[in-house]
Amino acid sequence: MTSWYTEETTRPAFDNKPAPLLSFGQPFPKICLKQVQDRFKSSRVFIIASRSLSKNTSYVEDLKSALVNRVAGVHIGISPHTPIPEIVDILSEVKPLNIDCNITLGTGSITDGAKLVRFTTANDAWTEEDIGTLFSGKSHNPNKREDLRKPKIPLFCVPTSLSGGEYQAIAGATDSKSKTKHTFEPNIDPELVIQDPQLITTTPQKIWLSTGIPSVDHCDETLCSLQSNDGGDAWAARGLQKLISGLLRCKHDPNNLDARYLCQVGVVEAMPTVSSGVPLGASHAIGYQLGSLNVGHGETSCILLPDVCKFNALKNANNDREKRVVEILLKQETVKSLLANKKVSETDVDLGDILDLIIRELEMPRTLKDVGVASGCE
Repeated sequence: MTSWYTEETTRPAFDNKPAPLLSFGQPFPKICLKQVQDRFKSSRVFIIASRSLSKNTSYVEDLKSALVNRVAGVHIGISPHTPIPEIVDILSEVKPLNIDCNITLGTGSITDGAKLVRFTTANDAWTEEDIGTLFSGKSHNPNKREDLRKPKIPLFCVPTSLSGGEYQAIAGATDSKSKTKHTFEPNIDPELVIQDPQLITTTPQKIWLSTGIPSVDHCDETLCSLQSNDGGDAWAARGLQKLISGLLRCKHDPNNLDARYLCQVGVVEAMPTVSSGVPLGASHAIGYQLGSLNVGHGETSCILLPDVCKFNALKNANNDREKRVVEILLKQETVKSLLANKKVSETDVDLGDILDLIIRELEMPRTLKDVGVASGCE
């Protein structure tokens, strides 16, 4: 199916900063070639791609064929949570190649890995011990270097999930000894994100849908916050509308390219809520703790968000804010249709009820038992 493609469009993803650029409208190999050749003048490209795409599709070979003799190397696969020893392995491949561009093809762990690879190479950190001097974030790092340099090698991201990490600078990776996930802050965003709805039809339905829910969570808790602001609210409202409609449509028609693309646009509009300065709520706070039990980020939001909204409503904590989100959701034909099919009156539901119905319709987990957490923890 190629009718979705028209002509390439490249523009800044956000209106308040120049990077990343966002490109769409043509198959991703064609866009990669044009950007590598014309905009970035790169000749030694290193590709990091997912195992499943390499094994089950021709997309990795399609990219290599498009770039022809500009491919300096290819690495296939990075495990979930981006283990640092795997980054060290990639660094040993990259070190002698004199690369001048990185391209990722895959989900969040691939994106994080590539961001870390270019950060470590910029700072001559080639071992796990060296990499331990680079992390910061919320974790205290007594060994952190003071003279960190920003990466200069451009990074293109071709995402196959809705995690959204390609739109921000920070990267997460897991220490092999402590199993702690560290945050690395290279202070430079990826240069280019390429959206290709045809490519992402290869992503398993469960992964696609679950990675979209954290962005729903960002939007919802921004809109529900008593400390929100006009900018955060505007981005969150637009992102929420597109994500909910897109996810429900994808559930019932996985090959609908317009629905896939709508989800991708929703993630772009949800991402500024993360940096809007609005403090998020209990779904995020409790989710970090649930994540330590090896529950995925998307699944924590599925389990927690509706119940957090119900709890806040019970305590009359932010009812006016929640009612506004209900109004936003009830303007979506997909939501109105869902309620009608479930024979639920629009006047009898609150925000927690609607989110519960949406997540169950997506067949995502709603309880701790659904994700294998012992019942004694509930």
